[in-house]
Amino acid sequence: MTDWNGADLEKIAAAEELDLASERSDGTLRDPVTMWVVRSGDQLFVRSVKGTDGPWYQGTRSRHQGRVEAGGVRSDVTFHETDPGDYPGVDAAYRKKYGRYTRIVEHVLTDRARASTLRLEPR
Repeated sequence: MTDWNGADLEKIAAAEELDLASERSDGTLRDPVTMWVVRSGDQLFVRSVKGTDGPWYQGTRSRHQGRVEAGGVRSDVTFHETDPGDYPGVDAAYRKKYGRYTRIVEHVLTDRARASTLRLEPR
């Protein structure tokens, strides 16, 4: 596992949204998708409201890498599936950061969304 440097971790975690562009099989980047990002411990996570059937999630499956941008940080990353044991911490992070969006935040706390939880690691 590759760790984030402290400054980048803080900046990305504090950002309201993150832009994620996954790599196609030929190495080019797809158009970025804007989404929520949370920090649990010293790791960053994203989820698809549409679960593993979500188009952007499916895009991460071809090469398991891409680029993210948030909080003034741009980083090439790898996408890693998350162990279900990490879901409670990620759920808590979503509730804490985005809880003010009461109707919307529940959509990233479903079993379907949890199954698409990806950990972002810098490359």
